[in-house]
Amino acid sequence: EMKSDFIDRLYDNPLIMAIKNDEELEKCIDYDNEIVFLLYGDVCNIQDKVSQLKSKGKFVLVHTDLIQGLSNKEIAVDFVKKYTESDGIISTKENCTKRANEIGLCSVLRYFVLDSMSYSNVKSQIKNVHADAVEILPGNMPKVISNISKMSNKPIITGGLISSKDEVMLMLKSGAVAISSTNSDVWQV
Repeated sequence: EMKSDFIDRLYDNPLIMAIKNDEELEKCIDYDNEIVFLLYGDVCNIQDKVSQLKSKGKFVLVHTDLIQGLSNKEIAVDFVKKYTESDGIISTKENCTKRANEIGLCSVLRYFVLDSMSYSNVKSQIKNVHADAVEILPGNMPKVISNISKMSNKPIITGGLISSKDEVMLMLKSGAVAISSTNSDVWQV
């Protein structure tokens, strides 16, 4: 049920607040956007940050690769499940998104598409992704997003380098179902 709730929220609330510090955490609480990508913290304070967001009704995904003290192994996902109220995880590691699905957390597999080689890797892997959604960075690549969205059976999120309403609309028209951004100006376009 949580996984379908996550997918519904992506379509209904296409602007995802990605936060990387306490100032942004405080700021995002006042916005109506429902989904938050938590991109910072450590094993000692991650539960406090997640709890603060959850108390305001946010749907929270923790980027396990960016939390100090966690590894890029499946045990990091188990930690998030056991010691936080997080709804899910984000990772660049498919083993982590697969583990999240096994234990009932939502998951987003993040890809960096920096050149033709990384694009080829995405093309070869996209059909067999063990995640609820795929995030492509940087985000301002309409043709690439369009092509990937046609290949994928998962919702596509895009983020990075998107800074205007026109860019948000272009990416949504290109096949992304949601945009993640650390730019608070984008949160309210």
